[in-house]
Amino acid sequence: MDVTKANSIIPVISKFYCSPSQAVLFVRKRPIVVNGGGFVVTDCNQKFVFRVEGCGVVGTDGELIVRDGNGVSLLLIRRKGGTVQALNIYRKWKGYTSDYEGSQKLVFSLKEPNSYFVRNSPIRISTNPKRNSKGWDFEIRGNFPGRACSIIDHQGNVVAQIGVKNEVEAMMAKNDQYSVAISPEMDQAFIIGVIAVLDYVYGESTRC
Repeated sequence: MDVTKANSIIPVISKFYCSPSQAVLFVRKRPIVVNGGGFVVTDCNQKFVFRVEGCGVVGTDGELIVRDGNGVSLLLIRRKGGTVQALNIYRKWKGYTSDYEGSQKLVFSLKEPNSYFVRNSPIRISTNPKRNSKGWDFEIRGNFPGRACSIIDHQGNVVAQIGVKNEVEAMMAKNDQYSVAISPEMDQAFIIGVIAVLDYVYGESTRC
């Protein structure tokens, strides 16, 4: 489950969530009292690191919140709505952080294929500010529902690997739990934010 250490990685949310070594986190769906219960993320010591609240908890369709292990909000993710958006070939998601005064700052945008003509196109993410001239900084490859999925940077480096690699993890996946290997210096909170969107897009624990 090794992932590549990309050079000069700039944090998307905060360097506080970047580790000098590879991190392996575990995603587990929360008990679904109501639809959209979300999921929790723990480290190898079963310590809670992040929590993601879906629309059943937040109360708004197409809105997700990523919190740290203490419940502090790190990231608000919203799907752009409206008639024009519904007719667009892509659905757009935007992730925001808040400063100490409560002002929101856009930190990334994700484009989800929304049309037959682009259905097989990769899901791509751009950060704010953009980091290269390609127009995107990361893309999703593989099968997220099948837990065989990678997040790749614009240079082709695997910065996060979501997937079943052995019999133990296969058993975990059947119990609504799976692992995520994140490359050194990569912003773990950002990766969990991307996974939260994928979870919603594919109709899993965060979606009502």
